[in-house]
Amino acid sequence: MSYSQNERDIIKQIDSINALALDHYNKSEMMQSINVFNEAIQLSDSINDSYGNAEANFTLGKIYSYMREYDDAERCFNKMLAASLNINDNYLIANSYLNLGKVIKNKNQLEAVMPFYEKALLYANKGEVIGENNQNDQHYVLFNIRMSITNFYFDINKPSKAFTYLLRAENNLDNIPFNSYHEGLLSFMYGRYFQQNELLFKANKKFDEAIGYLKDDKKAEELKYIELITNIYKEYANTKSKLGDNEGAYALLLKHNTAREKIINEEMVKQENIAKSKFYITEYKRVAQIATRERLLQEKVTQKMQKINLFIALGVFLLLVSMVLVYKNYVSKRELNRILESRNKQLEIARDEAEKSSQLKSNFISNVTHELRTPLYGVVGLTSLLLKNNNLNERDNKFLKSLKFSGDYLLNLVNDILQMGKIESQKVDLQIATVNPKLLVENIIDSFEYRIQENNNEIHFSVDDNIPEFIKCDNVRLSQILINLIGNSIKFTKNGKIWLGIEILNFVDEEVSLRFIVKDNGPGIPKEEHEKIFENFSQLNEKNNVNYQGTGLGLSIAKNLVELFDSKIKLVSDRGEGAEFSFDVTFEIDNDVKDGFRTENDSEGTIEIHDKFMILVAEDNKINQIVTQNVLEKGNFECHIVENGLEALNAIKENNIYDLILMDLNMPVMNGIEATKEIRSMNISIPVIALTAADIEEVKNDNFHEGFSDVITKPFDNFELYQKIISSIQKYKKDLSNDAQLFKVS
Repeated sequence: MSYSQNERDIIKQIDSINALALDHYNKSEMMQSINVFNEAIQLSDSINDSYGNAEANFTLGKIYSYMREYDDAERCFNKMLAASLNINDNYLIANSYLNLGKVIKNKNQLEAVMPFYEKALLYANKGEVIGENNQNDQHYVLFNIRMSITNFYFDINKPSKAFTYLLRAENNLDNIPFNSYHEGLLSFMYGRYFQQNELLFKANKKFDEAIGYLKDDKKAEELKYIELITNIYKEYANTKSKLGDNEGAYALLLKHNTAREKIINEEMVKQENIAKSKFYITEYKRVAQIATRERLLQEKVTQKMQKINLFIALGVFLLLVSMVLVYKNYVSKRELNRILESRNKQLEIARDEAEKSSQLKSNFISNVTHELRTPLYGVVGLTSLLLKNNNLNERDNKFLKSLKFSGDYLLNLVNDILQMGKIESQKVDLQIATVNPKLLVENIIDSFEYRIQENNNEIHFSVDDNIPEFIKCDNVRLSQILINLIGNSIKFTKNGKIWLGIEILNFVDEEVSLRFIVKDNGPGIPKEEHEKIFENFSQLNEKNNVNYQGTGLGLSIAKNLVELFDSKIKLVSDRGEGAEFSFDVTFEIDNDVKDGFRTENDSEGTIEIHDKFMILVAEDNKINQIVTQNVLEKGNFECHIVENGLEALNAIKENNIYDLILMDLNMPVMNGIEATKEIRSMNISIPVIALTAADIEEVKNDNFHEGFSDVITKPFDNFELYQKIISSIQKYKKDLSNDAQLFKVS
């Protein structure tokens, strides 16, 4: 379309007027903005400038939408559409249909929304104009349209339909420059999709991601950022509540209310309504001036009086409107505060109930664990002793191995359940001790002998020759990690091979970094399942319907325990390629250990004793007495057994021959705690190690201050028991020697 020189000058004037109107709009000067846009529309109509007409009606429609005057907004967007079709500008046509769809949605005419959005997509995809000008513009328009459709389907609870458009919107976003608002909006929509599909952990992850994009942006104080993050906090709180995390939900709801309060405090609602009033007045004034211009020119005196009366009326009207809006705002804030107080009370009640439920669960797990561990101590201990008997025939030996396997399996299951409870309550702390890593791993491998034979597997162990003989670490937690990883490989591998290796990464001063590797040639793990298998109670279901036993806690516990060592589990696997799990940990080297430990060739892993120490054992369970006595004799200790705390107290009073006491906590007549209190009240400093089947952290928290030197749980690791006995006795002897030296000096 060609224009004359005069018309081109008018077009430049229209562009200048539109720019001025936009400047007024950005400054929230609605009355001035509307007046200037109307002037631009009149000039565009005078020369049939459809592009200028479309641009002006587009922004005017947005202003009406902002003021919630949806009928007027629809009228402007229809005018924009007509002007855009006249010049065949796909960019403007697509935006016309998109905004008409938004207006229809705001008018709650839901059945008519999608036809507009579909037409917007149709023209945005044509690209004859858009593609020639700027490819980014096309992707930007397509992203906005698809996000609007996605949001619409979420609002009517059709997440499966929303997901298709969400994926395509993400593809559009990949083709335009980075924008934190768009990235945050996309993550929020993914969060809503996972939320509506009850994938609550994934939803929370996406909500966190969305908040991360928005909070660090320099434009985070703009209205659209605040409105988006307010919606994120609201949906995030709902998801936390569904997961039972009422405390987290409460915190997010407070953030939602704070952001919402910010919007209210900035008087956005008030500005909206005042702008609406100013618009009505401006429209009325403009029409009145056009209709009476000639008459007003002839009657100047009347015109002055009318202006005075009009200004008075407008002032009164504005005053009344302002008072009404202030009152409505006050009522709205008061109602919001009332709702917030009510919600806070509900959340406090829910939090108290959740804490009570959590405490009951912890107590139940602790009690059940104690009741299971006590008989298991006898089962595992006696079975181990019987297996040392070389006179057993092959059939009896096989039965005993089956019995020990069942006992070990049940014990590991009890430990897994207890470990999971401690991890959830964040009560897990590393207990550092001196450990021979090679012997530790060899003993773990020996414990899997029956399961390896049952699945007809081979296990190979390789260790770097330069690994230090002794390191300082939590051998219980390290054992749990390796047991769960090896057990996982054995469970899924049939007629195959399993490799366990320890490699040195580097030496730094008195520390060594080791890599532990567990590898098998089993069926492998599909890459899409790698994250899932580390979730609680998650098991891999293959198409051949193989029924693998287990709780689905092993890999989850291993992952969490590895993180306690400031490390992460790495997995390399795919379907049909076997699996390799590895993790790296840095340990302190224990160079002070000399004669206190046996060499690597000692398969029992016990402590070398140069003196015969006498141990007093207070234990009421007959089977546990037999097991404990055999374990101590095997470690080259002498022992004397009593059946309760009172007998232990009398034995100490009568004989000064004991180097240490192993004190069971739960006994008749007098329990271990009361007996230890009596011993300490007599100023007797003999070391006392608590023997218990309860959780070691709970025992330490409740009873460690009562005078115990250390604590160990049943069934215990022989090496750990010997180590604690020798450590306690050596400290006791050293303290006695220091006291004697001080006495001589004084």
